[in-house]
Amino acid sequence: MKYMLLMNNMTNGDRYAGVSGWQPADIQVHTAFLKNLTKSLVESGELVSTEGLALPAQARIVRARNDGAPITDGIFPETKEFLAGYWIVDVDTPDRAYQIAARASVAPGPGGKPLHMSIEVRQVMSGPPQDVM
Repeated sequence: MKYMLLMNNMTNGDRYAGVSGWQPADIQVHTAFLKNLTKSLVESGELVSTEGLALPAQARIVRARNDGAPITDGIFPETKEFLAGYWIVDVDTPDRAYQIAARASVAPGPGGKPLHMSIEVRQVMSGPPQDVM
């Protein structure tokens, strides 16, 4: 079963909002942790894909006008939670996806303190659920 593990982060308070303002050593430790997590998923054969995403200040919301041309609304600074990155894993059980998510959740932040980030776990569907067919 494939699962997407979504790294959701906060943009305010003391929660992770990117590494701006962190000491270089803390950034290196954090990055090494995430690289090691990804490497272990590659070695176990469970990793399908992973990407980190730009911070919300670089995001744009796009929709189509009636003529199909794109309308970009820009960023929404009131957003408090954002998607920072994701992993897609192929695992035997939901519990294994939860274990990987818990491991990602404790990526180190400033001073090496675990961030306890929210990691949303969602099954990747290969089609519509059977009950709607």
